[in-house]
Amino acid sequence: MQKFGDFKLPSFFNYPPYFTTQKIFIINLEDDFPLFSNPAIERSLSYEAREAFMISLVAEGRAEWMDKERRKCLILWHRIQEWADIIHRFAKDNGLEDSVMTVEELRTGVESRGTELHGIDHMVLMRALKLLESKGKLKIFKGTSTDDEGVKFSA
Repeated sequence: MQKFGDFKLPSFFNYPPYFTTQKIFIINLEDDFPLFSNPAIERSLSYEAREAFMISLVAEGRAEWMDKERRKCLILWHRIQEWADIIHRFAKDNGLEDSVMTVEELRTGVESRGTELHGIDHMVLMRALKLLESKGKLKIFKGTSTDDEGVKFSA
């Protein structure tokens, strides 16, 4: 346990994710994943316990199975509608109505730094953009590769 003057820092202070913004969108139940094990006490969850945890997230609408074997899960930090709202608010707050951006700029560009959009999983982003497109709030432009995809926000 570390101390800061006379104050004793809590045990979670030494846990590396405490100092890291986690942008984990895909969890494979067969991989070694920090959430499922604790080396300090030499314990880890069984496959069945990992699966039960993910089943619970899926039931709550916070994750979706990515394969029929239920080995890989897409984590939804926000539901797709919530991501769509975040994107729409981002466009309004940054004066992007009637502007064009690449999908990659939304995910990793200067404009998205410091926002929840920065580093968003491409699949999650595309689902939210398609939802906004179906509501007439933007238009998606397809390119020859994922780097060429773009969006034009509606005014």
